[in-house]
Amino acid sequence: MAVDNILYALDFDGVICDSAIETGITGWKVAASLWPDMPTETPQQMISLFREVRPVMETGYEAILIMRLLFEGITAESLLKQFATQLDQLIQRDKLNTADLKSRFGETRDQWIKNNLKQWIEMNPLFEGIAEKLRQIDHNNITIITTKQERFVSEILSANQIDIPAEHIYGLDRKLSKQQILSDLQTAKPNHSILFVEDRLPTLLNVINDSRLNAVSLFFANWGYNTVQDKATAQQTDRIHRLDLQAVGEL
Repeated sequence: MAVDNILYALDFDGVICDSAIETGITGWKVAASLWPDMPTETPQQMISLFREVRPVMETGYEAILIMRLLFEGITAESLLKQFATQLDQLIQRDKLNTADLKSRFGETRDQWIKNNLKQWIEMNPLFEGIAEKLRQIDHNNITIITTKQERFVSEILSANQIDIPAEHIYGLDRKLSKQQILSDLQTAKPNHSILFVEDRLPTLLNVINDSRLNAVSLFFANWGYNTVQDKATAQQTDRIHRLDLQAVGEL
């Protein structure tokens, strides 16, 4: 099939952008405002620990809770094993409100962007070779499917001289599952083969379990936010192709 008939459906965080540094720092900033016993500046060790836990995080505000738990001495290994339980216990213990946490996280990130856009962009580097690959593809054949807010995706891509149309970026704002977005893309572009590149194994398994999406080709981004067990499971799942960063140019 000609390259023009391929639609690249790409996750953002963990596939295109290494956002763990910025997300961790933003989470720490909010946590430090909620719990005054935390230092204002994010210790480098905490960013390293956050990166270990990042594979099980789904939305940005959870970084606030992760950073607090890590500060309290909960190990990254414990969080990986009992993520939802540990977060729920912290929310109940300190009488936190999820909507408020989401709002605080977004506002803190907005303030950072307003005060120092250059620094914020630097904390969101693209993975090696990704920018070059994106520039080689007709942007009409690229769709970003992410749980990040769309304006942040556009900001980071534009800073890297990658201008993907806003209507091709499906983010948190749409309130749609990735399976639904892929299904809608199939309907909208029936003559295209869809390649979906994602670093979260549960997301790929959800696609496999959706019979509407049997024709979608699935690629597991080894370089992204996933665990050793995730990599092993992906290796053993026939429908999933494991993709190394060095092989991105061959897609």
